[in-house]
Amino acid sequence: MDELLDILTPEGKPTGKTALKYEAHKNGWFHATVHIWIFTSDEKILLQKRAMTKKVFPGLWDISVAGHVAAGEEILTSAKREVFEEIGLQLEDKDLIKIGTRIHQISHPNGIQDNEHHHVFIAELKVSIEDLKIQKEEVDAIKLFDLSALKNTKNLENVLLPRFHDYYCAVFNHIINRIQK
Repeated sequence: MDELLDILTPEGKPTGKTALKYEAHKNGWFHATVHIWIFTSDEKILLQKRAMTKKVFPGLWDISVAGHVAAGEEILTSAKREVFEEIGLQLEDKDLIKIGTRIHQISHPNGIQDNEHHHVFIAELKVSIEDLKIQKEEVDAIKLFDLSALKNTKNLENVLLPRFHDYYCAVFNHIINRIQK
């Protein structure tokens, strides 16, 4: 079943309208998503390999967890829900550190128009990766990479997208600052 989303203005304000995800993507309507970057205290970053059935970027090693914010759902609630659904990790509000919101606009070859407001969080992984349980419909695999992978996307095949290098570097800086606190 397709998710119902709140439609936003280009500035991120609620319009009072909702639409199914496929309609928002077909029409290029702005909506909210969450990105959760999960790191370890020894400078590793958890990335997920997107399922081959995904409509955009199938098979790409990407953000630890990402997903759409459901209509009427609080951003933090959405972030916790997505983390639990995709990798089976239960987080509390205090575990998620919001580092910003970014506007993302991209047209995919398959006709999907992603006009999104990404609410970006970081969170420390405090359990073994073996304790995580992936959602097979969304995720093919998870793996810990050196945190430096966020800055060296050009050197890694099928890991992250070099065109978003500045975004990854900003995430890297927030994580390093957090680890060094």
